[in-house]
Amino acid sequence: MEPWYSPHWLSPAQWQQFHVAYPLALSLIPAVPVLFLIRYYLNRKAQQRLNISTGQLYAGAGRIQSRRSWLSLLRYLLPLSVFIGISFLLVALSRPQIVRTQRDEQSEGIDIMLAIDVSESMSETDLPPNRLAAARRVAQLFVNSRKNDRIGLVVFAGEAFSLCPLTTDYDLLKQYLSELDSQMIRTSGTAIGDALARCINRMRERVPLSTDTTQAETNLDNQKRSKLIILLSDGDNTAGNLDPVTAARLAKAFSIKLYTIAVGRPVVSSSQAVTVDEGILKTIATIGNGSFFRATDTRRLQSVFAQINRLEKSPIHVRIYEDVQDFYRVYLYWGIAFLLVALLLKNTIFGNVLED
Repeated sequence: MEPWYSPHWLSPAQWQQFHVAYPLALSLIPAVPVLFLIRYYLNRKAQQRLNISTGQLYAGAGRIQSRRSWLSLLRYLLPLSVFIGISFLLVALSRPQIVRTQRDEQSEGIDIMLAIDVSESMSETDLPPNRLAAARRVAQLFVNSRKNDRIGLVVFAGEAFSLCPLTTDYDLLKQYLSELDSQMIRTSGTAIGDALARCINRMRERVPLSTDTTQAETNLDNQKRSKLIILLSDGDNTAGNLDPVTAARLAKAFSIKLYTIAVGRPVVSSSQAVTVDEGILKTIATIGNGSFFRATDTRRLQSVFAQINRLEKSPIHVRIYEDVQDFYRVYLYWGIAFLLVALLLKNTIFGNVLED
């Protein structure tokens, strides 16, 4: 850091970096010359002047006039020093400081399991290019919008498989989403109950051993995290070993919310009639303290995920750290220095001559 007597502290560039804690003190600086003027007008008739004859000292009249002008300018040195000294003291009172702010955001995040139907009916093209591709693309956008959340993936048709555990590696998760295909699971049908069970197994807490304190702390943190399942399907439960209603009640017991999305419109293809059954999806969403949504086109599907994104926000704890460094001492030293100069001029013969 520069020494206090360095001209660096008087540069405009340095002052642009300062934050003034008490700006009122700076506004008092223009009042100082006013006090000098008031003092001058009150004492102008009482001033004693010493007329010194310089005719014998200087031969030329021009040189005499020049000398008197030079001496008359020096008489302002004393009040100027006082003014500068007081101004620096007021600057010091304003407390110029440099404030460095650091913002720290902490979020506990929430646990989200995506359960996506990959059965043959998801290849229907009422959502271009097809239902599964539209769901896959919108799910990737949803993952991009989350922060500090652990997200997992379960796929199901006639059977359910856990494709990705809860993770914060969003790149890995999006890679799994991009590889979803209606031919991944050969077993036909829609096992919604089994898919919910797979999600619950990924999210439920495990009972720690009494000696495992690290695991106990981890489980305590997990209990604080909100949990939800987002299930996308286009049909009724037609396969699997577990009833969806039972699975929904189990999710409720573990404080897991259920959001269900019915993907597609009722259409009739050349090969078979394809319908979107909303009944079971509405039922399990109600049991799971969540919501049911219908997505009849890609735009609606995007709005559904956007709405879920707004509803399920993890709490963010913001901590702001301020590093405050005061520099009032620098200007205090400047003010004292100028006042000492003024005191020196006042209490010397040289100063008295200037005053007279």
